[in-house]
Amino acid sequence: MSDFILSCCSTADLSKEYFQKRNIHYICFHFELGGVQYLDDLGASISHADRYKRMAAGADAKTSQIGVGEYTDYFEEFLKEGKDVLHLTLSSGISGTINSALIAQRELSEKYPDRKLIVIDSLAASSGYGLLMDYLADLRDKGCTIDEVAEYANDNRLNINHWFFSSDLTYYIKGGRVSKAAGLIGTILNICPLLNVDYKGCLIPREKIKSKKKVIKRIVEKMVECADNGVNYDGKCFISHSECLEDAQAVAGLIEEQFPAMKGKVRIFDIGATIGSHTGPGTVALFFYGKKRVD
Repeated sequence: MSDFILSCCSTADLSKEYFQKRNIHYICFHFELGGVQYLDDLGASISHADRYKRMAAGADAKTSQIGVGEYTDYFEEFLKEGKDVLHLTLSSGISGTINSALIAQRELSEKYPDRKLIVIDSLAASSGYGLLMDYLADLRDKGCTIDEVAEYANDNRLNINHWFFSSDLTYYIKGGRVSKAAGLIGTILNICPLLNVDYKGCLIPREKIKSKKKVIKRIVEKMVECADNGVNYDGKCFISHSECLEDAQAVAGLIEEQFPAMKGKVRIFDIGATIGSHTGPGTVALFFYGKKRVD
C-alpha cells in the first residue's frame, strides 16, 4: 500500500464507518441551524432526521466552507508526520472551498519543501464525490503512487455521473435553483425535476417529470444510457438521499435488477448537512462511472 494520506471534505457524504474502512481522511464543513453553529460531521453533532425535522419546523439552515486556517492546521498534522497528502475538495461549481485549500497548500509547501501536498477540484458532490474517493482508495491500495492517483483523479473525475431528483421543491426554490413560479407550478402538477452535475461541477436542471414513480424509472434509464458499458456495467454504484430511504431503496432495487454485472450491491448513504441544507428532504442522488460529462 502506498504511504500517503488520501483526503477529502465531509461533503463527500460517506458514513464515518465507510471513511474509516477505506482509510480516507476528511475535514468538516460547517452549518448553522436556527442560529446555532455545528460541524458537518456526518450526523454526529445532530442527527440527519432531527436536522430535517427542525428545518421543516422553520429553523433557518445556512452553510459555510472550510477556512484557510482550518485547512492549514489539518494538512500540517500529516506533513509533520512526514506524510504526503492528496486532498480533493468539493466541486468549485458548488463551493469556493478549493480557494482556501490552495492558499493553505502554497503556505505549507514553502514550510515543508520535501513533502507533497496536492489539492484537486473533484468537480463532484455528495456521494458522487465519495464514489470518486472510493476509486482513488482502490488505486492507493493497489500500490499506486500519490502522483499516479492524482493523475487518475484529474483524468477521470468527469466520468463520475451524478443524477438527482427531488419530490420536495421547497429548498430548491429557496436556493434559487428552481424559480418561485416554476416551483409553484411544479408542486401543483406533482413535478419531480431531474438534475445532474455538469462538466463545470454545477448542479443543472435537465428534465421535468410528472410523478415520483416516473422519475424513479427515468433516473434508472439515465444510468442505462450513461453507464460505462450500459447494462453490462461492472463498476460501483452509490446512492445518497435526504430523509427518503424508501425512494433510495426503490432506485437501488431497479438498478440491481438491470445491472447484474455491477461490482457489489448499491451502497446507500445519507446526504450530509451541507448539501442537505440546500436540497432539503426528499432528494435521491445516483452516482456511477460512465460517459464523460461534456455539458
